Amino acid sequence: MSKHRTPMPAGPRTPAAAASPDALPVHRRRGLAMFVLIVASFMDLLDTTIVNVGLPAVQEDIHATPGHLEWVVGGYTLAFAVVLITGGRLGDIVGRRTMFLTGVAGFTASSLAAALARNGDMLVAARVVQGAFAACMVPQVLASVQALYRPKERAAVLGVIGAVSGMAAVAGPLLGGWLVSADAFGIGWRSIFVINIPVGLALLAAARRLVPDTRSAHPLRLDVPGLLLASAGLFLLVFPLVEGREAGWPVWIRAMLAASPLVLGVFVLNQRRRMRRGGSPLVPMRLFADRGFTSGSTVQLCFSAAMAGFFLILALYLQIGLHFSAIASGLTLLPFTAGAFVGSAVSVPLAPRIGKPLVIAGALMQAGGIAWARQVVEAQGAHLSGWDLLWPLALAGLGLGFLVVPLVDLALATVDVRDAGAASGVYSTFQQFGAALGVAVTGVVFFGRTHDGYDPTVMRTALLAAALVCVGGYLLAAAAGLFLPASRLARHDAVDDDEEAGDLVPAAR
Repeated sequence: MSKHRTPMPAGPRTPAAAASPDALPVHRRRGLAMFVLIVASFMDLLDTTIVNVGLPAVQEDIHATPGHLEWVVGGYTLAFAVVLITGGRLGDIVGRRTMFLTGVAGFTASSLAAALARNGDMLVAARVVQGAFAACMVPQVLASVQALYRPKERAAVLGVIGAVSGMAAVAGPLLGGWLVSADAFGIGWRSIFVINIPVGLALLAAARRLVPDTRSAHPLRLDVPGLLLASAGLFLLVFPLVEGREAGWPVWIRAMLAASPLVLGVFVLNQRRRMRRGGSPLVPMRLFADRGFTSGSTVQLCFSAAMAGFFLILALYLQIGLHFSAIASGLTLLPFTAGAFVGSAVSVPLAPRIGKPLVIAGALMQAGGIAWARQVVEAQGAHLSGWDLLWPLALAGLGLGFLVVPLVDLALATVDVRDAGAASGVYSTFQQFGAALGVAVTGVVFFGRTHDGYDPTVMRTALLAAALVCVGGYLLAAAAGLFLPASRLARHDAVDDDEEAGDLVPAAR
């Protein structure tokens, strides 16, 4: 499910441009420009969801290890998480069209590299690079909304982006399942990456012609030491979780895990020192003094981890354990997406009035849905069909819709407007890192129980154990939701056209 983010004004302006962004000739084609940008966002979101249904075919074709399968999913989101804030700042500094073109070109090239991969290591490397370039591309989409539209015009555009994001969530498993099952282009699973290439080339041509190269009038400086420290700390945490089981948990793996909190501690000290000296830290630590922001980010991390982990292991169980086709696996997930659409529609009018209880209810509904699905899997055994999971997954999807709609507003409601842009970037980073962490932790439990092979009984035992981890993640999200602000504090349309404010509405990928 995917919604996105909000303000970043255009760069240096003439008085006429400041009075009316539409006065510039290039802005007269802003509708076409936004179409190009939204298609790119759709492509990124599609690549986040399309991969799961192709993993069994990847494993069979190039003999990928369980660790490779986890990295194909988690490596993309981890790279996206650590580069996201820097990608947005680079757009402010060098120009958003410039960074968008760079991101699309890199994303397209790495998609080709993924399609040509001959082993698991090559595929993982391509996916990590793909995630990093996506993090250069995606922030420019929402930043351009702020540069091209007045505050009162943005809600409609953001609504379109949210709808397109929802379509990507539906289309990913279905398109991926069809491409793999139909052996599109005669290249099997590789078609899920090849499909990005013509789209990417078309976007490059259209963006050069249609997208204006806006930039921030007062861009924040890059924080390269912060980026390196954050990347190292997160890598030292995720890498051992993914590779430790296969390596037998040797001393060097445990040493990496032990080093992770130390490196992250150095990162925190570095960020505080940079803030005291008047720099532009990657993560302003004062954000975490705000209880609402801290609890909202924790909710986002926990539920993102649970959702990413569960849908990875469910796709593997259905296709490897029960021999579902890729398209049948994709169709099995449709009730979740339908439930999320219904939940989102219902919660839009309720969110301003109910707020926090809606988030908590959504997390508990997702926990209940996954626990129910787990019970159905256990009861049906080898006779499980997609229809058996319809209502459990629909309940979980309904809970997702209830949770995501109010969560962003509640998490950012008490953040100082000066920190709005930084807060949205950090919030989105928690989301992406949560997904990578969820894949890693769930994978430890799931693959730790498949060492005797992939017959249905072994796979079912692994799924039942790992699903409990996902239920626990949702319950932690509900517990963290107790500390959210009681109600949304309205801050919409408070940003003047001439005010530098940064993104306000983060993406839920």
